[in-house]
Amino acid sequence: MRQRNLSLVLHAVAAHGPLSRADVAVRIGLTRAAVSTLVDELTRAGLLVELGRTRPGTVGRPGTALALSDSGPAGLGAEIGVDFLAVCAVDLRGRVRVRAEVAAVNRDSDPGPVLARLTALVRRVAAQARQENLRPSGLAVAVPGLVARGSTTVVRAPNLGWEGVDVGPALPEELPAVAVDNEANLGALAELWVGGRPGDFVHVSAEIGIGAAVVVDGSLLRGAHGFAGELGHVPVHPDGRPCPCGGRGCLEQYAGEEAVLRAVGMTAGQGIPALRQRAADGDVAVRRALRGAGAALGTALTGVVHLLDPRAIVLGGALAELSPWLLPAAERELGRRIARPYGELAVSRLGADGPLLGAAHSVVQGVLDDPIGRTAAPA
Repeated sequence: MRQRNLSLVLHAVAAHGPLSRADVAVRIGLTRAAVSTLVDELTRAGLLVELGRTRPGTVGRPGTALALSDSGPAGLGAEIGVDFLAVCAVDLRGRVRVRAEVAAVNRDSDPGPVLARLTALVRRVAAQARQENLRPSGLAVAVPGLVARGSTTVVRAPNLGWEGVDVGPALPEELPAVAVDNEANLGALAELWVGGRPGDFVHVSAEIGIGAAVVVDGSLLRGAHGFAGELGHVPVHPDGRPCPCGGRGCLEQYAGEEAVLRAVGMTAGQGIPALRQRAADGDVAVRRALRGAGAALGTALTGVVHLLDPRAIVLGGALAELSPWLLPAAERELGRRIARPYGELAVSRLGADGPLLGAAHSVVQGVLDDPIGRTAAPA
């Protein structure tokens, strides 16, 4: 009960702060005396700080405004991309305090050297975070593949060429907690926590691969094995191109970054910025390829709409930069195939940073859920 009440106080301040003790008491339904005791404990633990008196004109005696601390516990997030590694540190207020990214050729690379480079980058960011008076409370890693539920094992990541790789033991052992999750799942959680997206939507993370995450009533729908949301491997042409997953005609082969680049004779090294520039300049071939990718995306999303009836479908990841040319074709395909109203088709404001931010914020959420347990362990 104590842990639950401490968490209620922190979540109230996180969502609505700065707040006085009286405001917190009203919001969580406890007495002011009980809240004061909880606030004192959280302040001693370095989770809350007092900002001074609340503004004049409020009812009753003026109180002290409380806010989450901008020092102390912090969340580390990391992302393993096909062509990069990234790590960031986020404080309890949700601000990115340290960020580092390096280019890396991770496709078909041995997991050992990739994870060694990631570990070095995590340690570098953690050291910089400590110089900012932050204490890393854990690490969450976003990967472009299937992660066994409740584990740190990447079951299959076709775009990395990994199968059955346990990422956890290779990561820094000095951190109190390490988690690994699919990048689309963490991107969706970033939409929920950072992007302010209402709690019923489907997040499509579209880059070299295409994944999706389903959020229902503010929670991820993970599936029995943790593999829900593999939109990129939904067939849009059942007898179409072979896919590294072993299937044929998968959405990734028609709407993924490499598929679009291949369609216009560009190399993987040229990437999304070059595609966007050529589309903006009116390149007929690029615009035709993007319309084809958008139509394939619309075909796959038709099944999503019929099955889940989401409030919104949110396009994130690198391909979100191509939304002016992708989404009209996707909307036309959805309109052609769906006779009833369906939810909004939108673009994430977080762009390609969604999975990385979701990873770091998942650690912060762990601190808010278990304030004492997650901060008692040595950093």
